[in-house]
Amino acid sequence: MEIFPAIDLQGGKCVRLKQGDFDAATIYGDDPLLVARGFEAAGARWMHVVDLDGAKAGKIRQLEIITKIAGHAGLRLQVGGGVRAASDVEALLAAGAGRVVVGSLAVKNVDEVKNWITRFGPERVVLAFDVRMDKNNVPEILTHGWQASSSLSLWDVMDVYKNSGLKTVLCTDVSRDGMLVGTNLELYKALRDRFMHIDVLASGGVNGEGDLKALSYMGVAGAIVGKAIYEGKIDLAAAIKTLNG
Repeated sequence: MEIFPAIDLQGGKCVRLKQGDFDAATIYGDDPLLVARGFEAAGARWMHVVDLDGAKAGKIRQLEIITKIAGHAGLRLQVGGGVRAASDVEALLAAGAGRVVVGSLAVKNVDEVKNWITRFGPERVVLAFDVRMDKNNVPEILTHGWQASSSLSLWDVMDVYKNSGLKTVLCTDVSRDGMLVGTNLELYKALRDRFMHIDVLASGGVNGEGDLKALSYMGVAGAIVGKAIYEGKIDLAAAIKTLNG
C-alpha cells in the first residue's frame, strides 16, 4: 500500500485543517518545499497536495509552489483544489503533477469529467469523494467544501462512473478528517468489495501505523496521512518500510 504524506497549501504555508474548516488551520511549516523534502528523505514516493486557497476560490492559486515542489523534490505529486476546467488539469500536469484530483465537479458534471478521464488518461485523474455516514450507515456525498449535501450516496456516483475507465478514487470520511480518531475501515472495505477494479485511496482519521496495516490488509491501494505525521503519531519512514518493504 502506498502512503501519501499530505500537505494543504494556504497562503504559501503548509497547514492542515480540522474537518475541512478553513478557519481551523494549524500551520506546520512556512516552507512547503522543505516539508516535501522531509517526506522524500523518509522514503515517500508520492505526496498529496491540496491547494486550499484554490479550493475556496474555485481557481488554482498555488501553481508556483506546486511547480517548485515538483521540480525540486523527488516525489510524484497528487494535486487537487480549484480544479474546475480542463485547462486546470492541463496546468497542473504541466507544472509537474503526476495526478490531478477532481472533487465536487465529479458529482456535478459527470459527462465532462468522464471526458477528462479519456482525454488525460485514467492514470492521471483521481476522483475525490467526501462522504458522511447517514443514519442508515450509507455514505452520503458532500460537495462545496463539505457544506452542501448532494443527496447522492457514494454507491450512486460510483455506479455512474462504472464504464468510464476510472482507475483511482480518493474517499474521505469527513467526520474523521483531522481528528486522529482512527479510519473508517467499514467504509473502505465496502468500497473495495463493491468496486474491486478501482484503486481506493483512504483519507480521514488515520491515527497510527495500526490503521495503515488494517487498510493494507483489506487491499486499499493507498492512504492519505497528514496530521498523524505532523503530530508524531506516525513515524513516516518506519511506516513506509513496514508497508512497502
